[in-house]
Amino acid sequence: MKFPTSRRRFLELTTAVTGALAGCKRTGAQEDEGPRIIGQPLSKYGERSVFEKSARSLPTTKILENGSSLTPLQDSYGIITPSALHYERHHAGVPAINPAEHRLLIHGLVERPLIFTMDEIRRLPSISRIYFLECSGNSRDGWGAKPAPSVQLSHGMVSCSEWTGVPLSLLLSEAGVRPAAKWILAEGADACKMQRSIPLEKAMNDILLAYGQNGEALRPEQGYPLRLLIPGWEGNASVKWLRRVKLIEEPYMVRDETSKYTDLMPDGTARQFTFVMDAKSVVTFPSAGQKLPGPGFYEITGLAWTGRGRIERVEISTDSGANWQRTELQEPRFSLAFTRFRFPWRWDGHEAVIASRATDETGYVQPSKDELIAARGVSSDYHYNGIRPWKLMANGRVTNV
Repeated sequence: MKFPTSRRRFLELTTAVTGALAGCKRTGAQEDEGPRIIGQPLSKYGERSVFEKSARSLPTTKILENGSSLTPLQDSYGIITPSALHYERHHAGVPAINPAEHRLLIHGLVERPLIFTMDEIRRLPSISRIYFLECSGNSRDGWGAKPAPSVQLSHGMVSCSEWTGVPLSLLLSEAGVRPAAKWILAEGADACKMQRSIPLEKAMNDILLAYGQNGEALRPEQGYPLRLLIPGWEGNASVKWLRRVKLIEEPYMVRDETSKYTDLMPDGTARQFTFVMDAKSVVTFPSAGQKLPGPGFYEITGLAWTGRGRIERVEISTDSGANWQRTELQEPRFSLAFTRFRFPWRWDGHEAVIASRATDETGYVQPSKDELIAARGVSSDYHYNGIRPWKLMANGRVTNV
């Protein structure tokens, strides 16, 4: 952990922390402890405390088969999202697939078409990596005039897990890739047969055939028993319930890479195959929907991520962007994963506008909304990564600006 380097800053922070702790009630050992009650017995699968209520937000529509659930980022600690709170996005419901019957077909422009069982895939050399996964529609409310009322509803379609599986390149090499192959077509086993075209270069680089998440098998809504996991790229391309990979010469222009997940530009053209998720950050505390009890010391905290590698810097502004100060980044920091940032702050009780700005290892700086609109116009519905300000009112309530 990094500590303040100047004596003055150290004393300011010490005073702030001391003040924050001043109201704590001390309990003497002589106080009556009350009756002792035997606790709960052992359980077969661990559950959280009944006092913890954090949950994924579900859509208000009654049709849940084609929709998404949102991760409660405001309640998160560190960088790992619990599997049960990882966001969902699917187009035809969650299929119930028996892993003993599931097969993965690799065919097309290969020397040897192959079919793998799940047992055969799990026998292969595996790796585990921590990666974020983000829907390209995450934080899309930034494009519109109606801001979401909480960070969960604005940014909750992103999560970060430890994924375990087999490099896709291993299976493709075994099948023998023909020189004419330049892309792959990945297809899921859900009712809509989700398909995405992906450049072969990426497939041979770091794509995982993932069957594990956070130390256990994938959850059904995350693609059990097998999914693609494409580090740093828009979530829709990480096809779930993976059943086949076809090697092809050019993209197939399927529904979800033509009618969806494209960005209409000011000149009437459309950005297509916008795979890489640009650097983004968001303050999770204090954030919209929360309320501070009063002036005093607080730790501003949040998350940053980028599809281009590692986050190198996050800055905080508490005055509508007039001034920016560097935050502390939690170590260790991983490429293509969440980075947790923290900033000690004393609130004086006056109105404030709080925002974060991330810079990744390529030098890319998270843009403001105005900068994003200047580059891409106002007709986009995806890939919004603009700076998100929260307004702290004098009464302690926080709203989306």
